Amino acid sequence: MKPTIKYEDYERAARTLKCEVAAIMAVAHVESTGSGFLFDGRPKILYERHIFHRLTKGRWSSSHPNISNAVAGGYGKAGVHQHDRLAIAAALDRNSALQACSWGKFQILGENWKDLKYNSLQEFINCMYRSEAEHLDSFVRFIQRNRLDGYLRTKNWSEFARRYNGPAYKKNKYDTKMSAAYNKFS
Repeated sequence: MKPTIKYEDYERAARTLKCEVAAIMAVAHVESTGSGFLFDGRPKILYERHIFHRLTKGRWSSSHPNISNAVAGGYGKAGVHQHDRLAIAAALDRNSALQACSWGKFQILGENWKDLKYNSLQEFINCMYRSEAEHLDSFVRFIQRNRLDGYLRTKNWSEFARRYNGPAYKKNKYDTKMSAAYNKFS
């Protein structure tokens, strides 16, 4: 079993972001339903075929439309299935495949590795395999880099969700789910 985030880790992150622990816990709960790892020790991921399509300029879209597609979606089952999809994509273009996944407890997109000041994509991936505390560190970096901490502080869940999850946040009710999770943890 991989190390989980300790409450002290949440407190440290909350101090850094100047927000409530419950706000960070709400995001984690909605993004990964509580755990950053699968039963077999691999990090939870969501393989994003539209990101792979963009990163590879559609090179594999006609031969592998379930792996590379201009249209988001087609995710299939959560869990191990996502790693199966990643393996197929990685056989085509490893770096693009790794960057096309949302990783860990906070579902940080791999293509953010450079903006988050990792030395390499592989360093980011290694952190995602190590511990939920490293997932939390990536989350803090992402929040600071994208100036989302104010939305966490004010619990402006709709604006936070729009900027964190993208324009489809309303369809997936990320804002209402985060609000409910915040209420549960506060």
